[in-house]
Amino acid sequence: MNHFINLKDIKTKDLRKIILDAKKRKNLRKTLNTLEVDKGSPLKGKILVQMFEKPSLRTRLSFYLAIKQLGGGTITLRSNELHLGQGGESIADTAKILSTYGDGFMLRTDDDEKVENFKKYLSIPVINGLSPSSHPTQVLSDIFTVEEIKKKSISNLDICWIGDSNNVLNSLIAASVKFSFNLRIGCPKKFKPNLDVLDWVKKNKKKIYIYEDPKKAALNADVIFSDKVISLNDKVNKKKKLKEFKNFKIDKKLFSYAKKDCIFLHCLPRGNEVTDEIFLGKRSCVWQQALNRVHVQKSILLYCFGKLR
Repeated sequence: MNHFINLKDIKTKDLRKIILDAKKRKNLRKTLNTLEVDKGSPLKGKILVQMFEKPSLRTRLSFYLAIKQLGGGTITLRSNELHLGQGGESIADTAKILSTYGDGFMLRTDDDEKVENFKKYLSIPVINGLSPSSHPTQVLSDIFTVEEIKKKSISNLDICWIGDSNNVLNSLIAASVKFSFNLRIGCPKKFKPNLDVLDWVKKNKKKIYIYEDPKKAALNADVIFSDKVISLNDKVNKKKKLKEFKNFKIDKKLFSYAKKDCIFLHCLPRGNEVTDEIFLGKRSCVWQQALNRVHVQKSILLYCFGKLR
């Protein structure tokens, strides 16, 4: 049994095994319909319990299809429907019930401590479907997408992030250490990554590059990543924050500083941080990126259940 909570805590060789397995599984599904089960039904009889404390589209759908295609099933819960949210039942007691009924637990939450508490009390694997400090399933799938399109290891590519420092960027930073790729970040000075994230990078004897000029961050990039500047439930002065990012909009001019074959990726949903010309243009691979969540999460599930080939 393995948990999948933060990329920082997972060995690089295991992350690479997940990506390799996902590649094989995607290739083997070319002739299969959406709900046809993979050969061997590796998770037959298993059930994944999903709990969402935050809205979700891609994570919800991709995990549903992932467990189904592996031969298992899923049940989706909302915390406000449980005694945990309404009746004051403890996480420890809730975890005992989840461990009794389910084989795995995927949590999308606005509380990092809650993920750790569930890990402490559950006797089944925990998957972090998103928390305030981390979005590991998204970023590992993004790495899969980059390598699929570029047909080379991400370790040999220059990766750029333009935008806010959030949970997705935190996981991308962790990935840059694990996979040893160059990462340049373009963001306003007051929106740099947290010190604990930067200290972890230094502790691992790696380096990331942060620029207040987005053009410097985008220079010669193979891939430009971004995310919505105003996240759901973002407790800030939204008008003021958008003004801070006014010069960080990803448009044709900014893209001209990157390599000619640079691609654009965005975890969605999008805001006004990117123009339609880029988001809907030939360089954008966002729909392929979203679909790949299914394939990678299948391999993440197999890793968690101890069945990764």
